[in-house]
Amino acid sequence: MRKQYLLGALVLSFALSCTFLVTRTRAQQKQTGPRLRVVVDLVQLNVAVTDPKGNYITNLKPGDFAITEDGIPEKIATFEEGSGHARAVADVSSDAPSDSGPDAQKDDRPASLNAALAGADVFVLFDTSNYMYHGFVFAQDAISDFIRSLETADRVAFYSYSRNLSRAAPLTPNRDEVLRSIRSTVAGDDAALYNCLLLTIKDGARYPGRKVVVVFSNGPDNASVVPPEDVAELAQSAGIPIYMVSTAEARLEPVSTVVFERMSAATGGKAYFARNWRDEKKAFASIRNDLGHLYSISYYPAANPNRRWRTISVKLVGERLKKYRIRTRNGYRPQPAHASEASAQAAGPLASMP
Repeated sequence: MRKQYLLGALVLSFALSCTFLVTRTRAQQKQTGPRLRVVVDLVQLNVAVTDPKGNYITNLKPGDFAITEDGIPEKIATFEEGSGHARAVADVSSDAPSDSGPDAQKDDRPASLNAALAGADVFVLFDTSNYMYHGFVFAQDAISDFIRSLETADRVAFYSYSRNLSRAAPLTPNRDEVLRSIRSTVAGDDAALYNCLLLTIKDGARYPGRKVVVVFSNGPDNASVVPPEDVAELAQSAGIPIYMVSTAEARLEPVSTVVFERMSAATGGKAYFARNWRDEKKAFASIRNDLGHLYSISYYPAANPNRRWRTISVKLVGERLKKYRIRTRNGYRPQPAHASEASAQAAGPLASMP
């Protein structure tokens, strides 16, 4: 009988202890709340500002730009002119008046465009399809000169394409390796430009920081299964401008001309149509010049229930700046948020950059 009483007392004590623990746990949850993983999207913009004659406008400050996303005002987080290494807005003197104008000078302006390109990753995609039999060597020379001019860009990748993509020189700081890969290319087979451009953008999106894709094409696409609209949307969402350098052969195909121009414009890049090898060299020089004058601006988007396509608008503030023109990407599709307590504890906070 005594043993039964002792056993009953132990069971009652255990039950009371469990009730106390459950009550305390619930109280702690009410006090602290559940641990959730927060996915933060940092939106990166490369912005070119020019006057009506095409001259670059320099020395603008963060306060000179007004950014909205789906009409919602956004607060600039980082800002830099020319250099790919952006600074927090708190470190930029936005109170000082902007001495803006074509190529206006400033004390801390990079000494050269090479210095301004520091921190950029450049992906070059070269057409080696059967469209390239004519003028192949001249195109190699123009691309090689462009690569040599990117002396201080962080890294350069050289890809070639016909029906398939060839990653001839993956992203590397070694310019000699890239130049050797250019000389080893040969022409042949059909052109699957959009397929290979999509893969190139996916490669670029894996790396943080500032990226650009420069495409040399000698003709239309005749082998892709991916539509150009999908390529443009991915580039916009990844924040990668596309620069297209095409020959007069592509100009003869009206559809390709329109696609190249729309794709580059939507991503904040440019399209060039070169009549000869001299024009090709000028086009690559213009791209290098453009990259050296871009404003690098980023922001953390304000609360927005839209998980589909978001439209970005960048405008200049003030009457004196309204005459200038802006070129940048016009939107992006946000990455799906995946938040769970288990993944939060295992992986910690995550930041992505569309």
